[in-house]
Amino acid sequence: MDEKRHTSSSPRLSTQLALIHMKEFHLHLVSDATGETLSSVARACLVQFENTQAVQHLWWLVRTEGQVERVVSGIEANPGLVLFTIVDLGVRALLEEACRQLKMPCIPVLDPVMAALSSFLDSEVRALPGRQHVLDAEYFERIDAMHFTLAHDDGQMVDDVDEADVVLVGVSRTSKTPTCMYLANKGLKAANYPLVPGVPLPPPLAAARKPLIVGLTKDPKSLSEIRRNRLRFLNQNPESDYADMDKVREEVANARRVFAHHGWPVIDVTRRSIEEASAAILQLYLRRRAGGGDATR
Repeated sequence: MDEKRHTSSSPRLSTQLALIHMKEFHLHLVSDATGETLSSVARACLVQFENTQAVQHLWWLVRTEGQVERVVSGIEANPGLVLFTIVDLGVRALLEEACRQLKMPCIPVLDPVMAALSSFLDSEVRALPGRQHVLDAEYFERIDAMHFTLAHDDGQMVDDVDEADVVLVGVSRTSKTPTCMYLANKGLKAANYPLVPGVPLPPPLAAARKPLIVGLTKDPKSLSEIRRNRLRFLNQNPESDYADMDKVREEVANARRVFAHHGWPVIDVTRRSIEEASAAILQLYLRRRAGGGDATR
């Protein structure tokens, strides 16, 4: 009776008990390339399971028999679930056979998708490891987009903003820069411009017709707290106008008026991750391209 009462009234003890009951397991991720795809799949699945902790063992660029042997030694030392993306039939056969002998589950995560595509397209799969990372035109387009985005961050080089694919506009701390970097990694030339109280939009931005211009906004209360934490991190006064709730609320309202005046679509990033905000922007961009309409709409 006493123990139950103490547990319910002690958050710290509750946290400790939760950690004690957390299930820990070994997860081996084996890829013949950079492992980016496999890591994303594992991350997306793991977040759906509470009270579990995966000890991840990362095995990248596994393309030879000797490399498979090192992986198998690692699985023997730390038995656990094996996920892999290996297209070479000989290499994957070695891994699968070793896992069978060790009685460890071994899952080829891309097989269902590859099989479905092969059947739908009536075409055989080309077993070329790392093919998604070849130095093709798309790769160099992404590099160009990254250079452009870095050069046009935070209102820089606004005179040639009409060369951008996407321009993000918003008040300070609305995730403009990281969202632009994410979009650049998708191959889009992304620029961003900060709305500063009392400073009008530069004429090149107001007149831009080619890029999709999107306004980013955030809940004033959340924005105020983020700014206050930022000021504390910089050892500055957290009670300045920059983080003042009334000032922030006015800033956000003024920004929305600017967006409405120019007819720019608005995305609220209060409860959106960078990836989710970027996905919404990409949808707007692709829809605009397909429709061939005004870039600002």
